[in-house]
Amino acid sequence: MIYFDNAATTKPYAEVLELFSKTSLENFANTSSTHAIGRASLRKLDEARTHIKTLLNLQKTHEMIFTSCASESNNLIIKGVAHKYSNRGKRVITSEVEHPSVLNAFKELETEGFDVVFLPVNKDGFVEPALLESAMTKDTILVSIMAVNNEMGSIFPVSKYADIVHKYPKAFFHSDATQSIAKVKVDYTKVDLISFSSHKIGGLKGNGALLYKKSIQLSPLLDGGEQEFGVRAGTVDLAGSLCMDLALTKSLKEMNANITAVTTLKNHLVNGLSTIEEVSFNSPEQSSPFVLNFSLEKHKSSVVLEALSRKEIYVSSVSACSSKGEPISYVLLGMGKTEVEARNSIRVSISPNNTIEEVDTFIATLKDILATTAGRDFVK
Repeated sequence: MIYFDNAATTKPYAEVLELFSKTSLENFANTSSTHAIGRASLRKLDEARTHIKTLLNLQKTHEMIFTSCASESNNLIIKGVAHKYSNRGKRVITSEVEHPSVLNAFKELETEGFDVVFLPVNKDGFVEPALLESAMTKDTILVSIMAVNNEMGSIFPVSKYADIVHKYPKAFFHSDATQSIAKVKVDYTKVDLISFSSHKIGGLKGNGALLYKKSIQLSPLLDGGEQEFGVRAGTVDLAGSLCMDLALTKSLKEMNANITAVTTLKNHLVNGLSTIEEVSFNSPEQSSPFVLNFSLEKHKSSVVLEALSRKEIYVSSVSACSSKGEPISYVLLGMGKTEVEARNSIRVSISPNNTIEEVDTFIATLKDILATTAGRDFVK
């Protein structure tokens, strides 16, 4: 098996699985229980919380709650800030190429009467800071722009956005760091609210994080108990939360080495794909080394993806959260690509666990599939 879909999810670290099993057996008590073993579980949870904030250099400025995933964190941040601070203003800003969990949350706010601005991106897939500055008003209460795009690997100038937003005292800046955390260097100390998922960095599915400056209040999405400072009701997954701490610790410790390894793999991949005439690259030159997106000019990507899958080579097209049916990439359309390019893109997302030999096998297999599979008629 060759797995090149790491932007969708990564293989858990072996140590993470060991910790999950150990914690589930030894510290199974509910962290909200007031008896001795419940209090012991809560201490472990708070230790993990403090350690994660320390790893990101946010221990003095930010609070953190554990969630089920980045999608939940995104919804809680966007709706929680909008509803809590709507008396300050109704203008909220995001980009056209965000993850569906961000875009759909903003679309819901639009139905509630909020003034929602969807900023376009340039040909390299990110919002020009000057465009954000022109969209800001005294009524803006929230700006949410991702750090790295999940389809293209485009890197967004997060620090510049934060500087712009912070000129407006009523506004907060949120960044979805799901594809940047432990993969691309970002100064999170400037960001008011941050979200990410554990399973993108060798942790487990079902675990996410939400970090927010201590001065910020959030309206809860769920009614229930007082877990997670009254912001997120529901029993906390202690084992998964500890595993997220471990996965983040390992990923940050190995970050520089991982970047070096995947950069070598990506360069080799680019060189190999460049020998295929119908391939056109979509990822900008300055992008995450973990992601490479390209389009096919003469073949349907959905057919090619299925052919690769039958040979146990796994890549993807659009985001895994919006890839059912015959997908078309709204990210590529937003970058000015044609509908043909947007319908026939392939995303290869790399891990340090991948090898040069796997890249070579992928290239050779792709060439064989393109040579032996009929093309398609373009819709003019």
